[in-house]
Amino acid sequence: MSLDQATYERGKALSEAVNPGMEDALAARYDALVPGLSRMVVEVPYGTFYSRGFVEEKTRLLATIAALTAMGGQTKPQLKVNIASARAVGASRAEVCEIIYQMTLYGGFPAMINALNAAIEVFEAEDAA
Repeated sequence: MSLDQATYERGKALSEAVNPGMEDALAARYDALVPGLSRMVVEVPYGTFYSRGFVEEKTRLLATIAALTAMGGQTKPQLKVNIASARAVGASRAEVCEIIYQMTLYGGFPAMINALNAAIEVFEAEDAA
């Protein structure tokens, strides 16, 4: 097994744990335009960065939510994915909202409001399921 295959398999296991079906969804939407994009997303962020083991997954996802919030409204789709993933690994709604709220200091009120709206959509989907 090559290092890339091992990295991919580590990333696949993690991505399926926190975001089931992500690779298939990415492949269906983007691989015809950018061949291999779905595998790259699994291998690089999930297999190389997210699975390093130095920080627990909940903390890593809350940090990601903070960064995406501070970046602003253009990150809504990624925020929703990461909020749902954080919830899947045990982050409470209060923890997610507090992290988003704290980013008011770094991204401003509009970024915080946009992120809270993304969180509300995730929470509503949870309630409906």
